[in-house]
Amino acid sequence: MHTRRFQRRSPIPAPPDAVYAWHTRPGAFARLTPPWEGVTLEPGFAGLRDGAVAVLRIGASGMKWVARHSDIQPGRQFVDEQTEGPFAHWRHTHRFTPGGDGGTQLEDDIAYALPGGMLTTTLLGPLVDRKLARMFAFRHRQTRDDLSQLQSLSRMPPMKIAVTGSTGLVGSALVPLLSTAGHEVLRLVRSRDEVDEGAAYWRPSERVIDRDALEGVDVVVHLAGVNIAAGRWTKKLKKLIRDSRVDSTTLLCDTLVNLDRRPKALICASAIGYYGSRGDEVLDEDSAAGEGFLADVCIEWEHATRIASQKGIRVVNARLGAVLSPAGGALAKMLLPFKLGLGGRIGDGRQYMPWISIDDVAGAFLHAIATESLEGPVNFVAPEEVTNRQFTRTLGRVLRRPTIFPVPALAAKLAFGEMAEHLLLASTRVKPRRLEASAYAFRHPTLETALRHVLGKGAT
Repeated sequence: MHTRRFQRRSPIPAPPDAVYAWHTRPGAFARLTPPWEGVTLEPGFAGLRDGAVAVLRIGASGMKWVARHSDIQPGRQFVDEQTEGPFAHWRHTHRFTPGGDGGTQLEDDIAYALPGGMLTTTLLGPLVDRKLARMFAFRHRQTRDDLSQLQSLSRMPPMKIAVTGSTGLVGSALVPLLSTAGHEVLRLVRSRDEVDEGAAYWRPSERVIDRDALEGVDVVVHLAGVNIAAGRWTKKLKKLIRDSRVDSTTLLCDTLVNLDRRPKALICASAIGYYGSRGDEVLDEDSAAGEGFLADVCIEWEHATRIASQKGIRVVNARLGAVLSPAGGALAKMLLPFKLGLGGRIGDGRQYMPWISIDDVAGAFLHAIATESLEGPVNFVAPEEVTNRQFTRTLGRVLRRPTIFPVPALAAKLAFGEMAEHLLLASTRVKPRRLEASAYAFRHPTLETALRHVLGKGAT
């Protein structure tokens, strides 16, 4: 059989035992999967041990990939070999070799062959190699950044952390980060069919919550809420947006303060919509609230956490900017027109767009959990300020596409109604003062580095 070989090596600033251990924890696969790939790991994987089988589903087609693990040398290497899937042959050796200054040389060594024999492998091999290079550049950067943050939080003890909204865009990134950091995660889910050892049932709309499951939890992260960009803002949807945040927070906080053992902290999502549309005004956590529907929702949302802070629970109100990920949110909606060369600014393009990468959102939540000095409102936005015009040009440059088709403000309003004024045309110039003051190290402080990482587009 004619095979090709792909290798990638990178230095990781952590000892081999720590890097290997990180790969063995629940959540490592999710942390290493590029957001543009759409690969999922089916339940039932028994972890890294000889003979353990992982079943993956790839993309929208749901193609099955079965990998068997072998040749496991704790702290040094493990192998996964395809037994069913798209390749004629696939053997992937993961090596963790001692490097300089107590670090690790991380190596991925893959021998593969494509169906169709030598001709197909020879002709299509370079294309596969480029795809692998893109994927493993992401994986190595992710490994390095996650382990760097964990080293900075080395004094943080293992905790039991409850998370609502765990299957949403932010939750899907945060839960694996918490798991690979060695924490026990309890997911609050709204379907009884999803309740298992790691999940508890709640249904805020009916004021139902498993109080007993929350006993002994150290920290609660509250992310649940209806997507504000789910459609035109009818009266019904606006009520759902408000109730899904305010009522769920009220129920959660009422429950937490009546536990026999209250959690130490509640990290509750909020949004930069709190400030309203303020033009060029520079805003930080001490700025007054703005006006409009989203501002009103955020005010009520944050007010609902006051009972928790009054009862001695440390509360952080995480005011999120636009979260950048091709797996969901605003960026996912923009990608198709931009890839087709049909992207352009919205309105005059002068409105400020606070943003943050999906990995910095997850990292900032972990930082907020660990940092006892953080309390009250905290802006979860990147330090680089950009206008819509600058965002448009940067995304076009990363995708190598023109951005010459502007969307007039009137067209946006006609298409999206009130939502356009609050989400597309509003200008909010927000600074992450408290995150920076608490020494949070941004993984992606600039828009271009963030987009290149989450889209797998390499360095400039």
